[in-house]
Amino acid sequence: MNRILLTIILLTASFPGFSHDVPAPPKPLALDDLMSAFGWDMSKTEITTEKVSDNLYVLFGLGGNIAVSVGDDGVLVVDDQFPQLMPKIKAAIGKVAAKKDGNDVDFVINTHWHFDHAEGNLTLGPEGTWVVAQTNSREMMKNDHLINLVSASYEQKAYPEDAWPAITYDDTMHFHFNGEDIDLLHFGPAHTTGDTAIIFQSSNAVHLGDVFNNAGYPFIDAGNGGTLDGVIKFCSETLKLINEDTTVIPGHGPITDYQALSDYIAMLTTIRERMMTLIAAGATLEDVVAANVTQDWDKKNGDSSGFVNRSYMSLTHKIVDR
Repeated sequence: MNRILLTIILLTASFPGFSHDVPAPPKPLALDDLMSAFGWDMSKTEITTEKVSDNLYVLFGLGGNIAVSVGDDGVLVVDDQFPQLMPKIKAAIGKVAAKKDGNDVDFVINTHWHFDHAEGNLTLGPEGTWVVAQTNSREMMKNDHLINLVSASYEQKAYPEDAWPAITYDDTMHFHFNGEDIDLLHFGPAHTTGDTAIIFQSSNAVHLGDVFNNAGYPFIDAGNGGTLDGVIKFCSETLKLINEDTTVIPGHGPITDYQALSDYIAMLTTIRERMMTLIAAGATLEDVVAANVTQDWDKKNGDSSGFVNRSYMSLTHKIVDR
């Protein structure tokens, strides 16, 4: 067994209280207040579109990037942002749809259950769209959950049943839609406990949801079972299944490529190694923050405080935010 990993296991076993000594999360904000904190304004948001292939597009608005497959079979989307943006999202889909307009979305695949990627279920589900997700994401949508973003927190309320995924899978699932073989893959807890990578084989593209963030450091929902180790594993397993020409669609940020995902894995692996060395020596969260373990990437990725906090908690605590 890895010596550093063994040390942390022994430390945790020797001091049971260590597993529960977690700073209290901030008081939850209302969604409107959280949106203001993010600088998001739905009334002013425009949906922009980028083409990946003849039948695959990506929509950018607020929240998670939306992949859209269009063709003779209909419309399949990956993630759906917010109900308030749905008229704009549908209008954007209508401009690229081959057979149906954007008012008829046949399937939506949720990469995970977080509100900025799945809240559109509240509109699409009741309209008859088939909602698809990994089993754990469906379970999370059935109850209230606190999402601790460190600088703020939000209590995501349970969705009504007609917004839950009607189709779920555990490890793998396959769609054959619009002339495309579409693979849904789950590699264990990562950003959340119910993440999905979606590979569009004919278009040679993959959507990773928030397991891959190309707009800064990733958010790891340690309070709900997400882990830094899981993010590294999830991305590494996905990388094995794509190639150097694959288009990589992140949960947030611009479309990118194989090399960017490879570099992301290398960054996270190095940061994890630095953190584990400190943790094995007894470092507290404050010690790890002071060590500035992310300094090599801060200029590119911005503030790392939330990422370091959630990463530390996922590496040292079995129970977080309870």
